[in-house]
Amino acid sequence: MTSTITEQPAATRRWTLDLARSSADFHVGHFWGLITVNGHFDRFAGSYDGNTIELTIDADSLDSGNKQRDTHLRSGEFFDVDNHPQTTFRSTTITNTGDGTLHVEGELEAAGKVLPLSFDATIREDGDELELEATTPVDHRLFGMTWSPLGTVRAPARLHAKARLA
Repeated sequence: MTSTITEQPAATRRWTLDLARSSADFHVGHFWGLITVNGHFDRFAGSYDGNTIELTIDADSLDSGNKQRDTHLRSGEFFDVDNHPQTTFRSTTITNTGDGTLHVEGELEAAGKVLPLSFDATIREDGDELELEATTPVDHRLFGMTWSPLGTVRAPARLHAKARLA
């Protein structure tokens, strides 16, 4: 995998995610889109070095506010955490559009499947810290997460990440 970035300042450094001030969330339509199931992951790590964005999520740390649903989401019908404990994203190309936005292309690995993913992220420098934020749709069915009696679970899911990096 090669990573490239354009229009990035010459002086780069490795920025590391501050877990206490960052979030990784998911939102999925349920009951035919009448309600939205919201959840987050409690344990994850990441970095950005001007050329590459990396995010590793402990899939077992998902929390949707419902223990029974969380157990089901950890099962083989969804994240299959016993066999695939981590969900990861690694960028392959980053293009700085020059207006506080990065266009990011890379690979998302979840439940044992790896698929391409592209999205735009906002980037903001705040003193000696950096903030990256992105929301993107992901069709969870492509990862084998197809459980949906009578079509009650709607695709795509929305993933949202806000990373404070120092």
